[in-house]
Amino acid sequence: MGKPSKHETLPDRECREPLKQELTTIFAECIECNLCVKECMFLKQYGTPKAIAASFDPTEDAQLKMGFACSLCSLCYAVCPVEINPKAMFLEMRREAVDRGRAEFSVHKALRKYEKRGTSRLFTYYALPEGCDTVFFPGCALPGTRPARVIDVFEHMKKKIPSLGIVFDCCIKPSLDLGREDYFQKMFEEMHQYLIRHNVKTVLVACPSCYSTFNEYGAGLSVKTIYEVLSAETIPQKESFSETVSVHDSCAVRFEEEIHYAVRTLVHDLQIKVEETKHKGKKTFCCGEGGAVGFLSKELARNWGLRKKEENGDTRIVTYCAGCANYLGAVAPTIHVLDLVFESNRAREGKSKVARPPLTYLNRLLLKRRFKKMLSVPVSRERKYRPI
Repeated sequence: MGKPSKHETLPDRECREPLKQELTTIFAECIECNLCVKECMFLKQYGTPKAIAASFDPTEDAQLKMGFACSLCSLCYAVCPVEINPKAMFLEMRREAVDRGRAEFSVHKALRKYEKRGTSRLFTYYALPEGCDTVFFPGCALPGTRPARVIDVFEHMKKKIPSLGIVFDCCIKPSLDLGREDYFQKMFEEMHQYLIRHNVKTVLVACPSCYSTFNEYGAGLSVKTIYEVLSAETIPQKESFSETVSVHDSCAVRFEEEIHYAVRTLVHDLQIKVEETKHKGKKTFCCGEGGAVGFLSKELARNWGLRKKEENGDTRIVTYCAGCANYLGAVAPTIHVLDLVFESNRAREGKSKVARPPLTYLNRLLLKRRFKKMLSVPVSRERKYRPI
């Protein structure tokens, strides 16, 4: 695997036009330098992007399933000397599988149910104060694992933005990654248009995946991470932390240098030394959660975390993604940067409270109840929309 392709022409395949275009582009432009193969266990197993494009047959279930083994992390794009983007090809393979009715893998049911709960009337809540043009969108993972941090961030930012609103909902990225394009577009657009209609201009997110989704699909909305906002202010506390850490950048925002800088600014302001690793920023590793690969190939998903642990050595990891904190925390000591900012002593001692399922669901319900009691707003809703 990983050897140059012997194909000189791309076979004509009967598939959706977007996939056909991606196959054609990758086949024509990939120079098979193997730089991406050296970085990615998935490509080591299946071959160079050009070889995959040349041999892909959408009529074979095994070929369609292969697309779900890619983490969609874009490291291949980051290291490519000719700047091709294989992620787009693998995502279109997933969409092709959905279109052909070949993507209903039983192992994905749990993820689809997780997303469905997150967008249900039970778990959603929109609270828009008078004159609200900015909302805090904490995502799914942070409210479940660290509800206290959601409260900390909201109360801190409300001092600067008195009309700050809050939206408990899901950005629908699980469906986006699973190739459920039609469902994603309808669900995200309903939320998107609701915010636009109610004069929301800015969405502040805690989750890098939420950032990437709003940034790409939320036309008319400005999206920023809370880390960029916090790094520009005086943070709540500055206890000394003598230990050196490394910052793990989420692959969802690997090309967003302002976010990378903001997180490191927060860490430095806490008087913590950052030791950079080879795979950071644009060349960061996936934590293992990307692309929902772990549902179909636990080995490929776990490999990312093990590589991060090997590269990191004994240095503790700081990250700004609750999902990354969960996955990397299984193989190496990992801290969410918000735990450092708002309770650095407990974080340093490894005592920050981090909930696990099913307690995460209870936390989200209790957090929603707290905000409903805490905020008196003219505009609110619990989401009930489902595509017909």
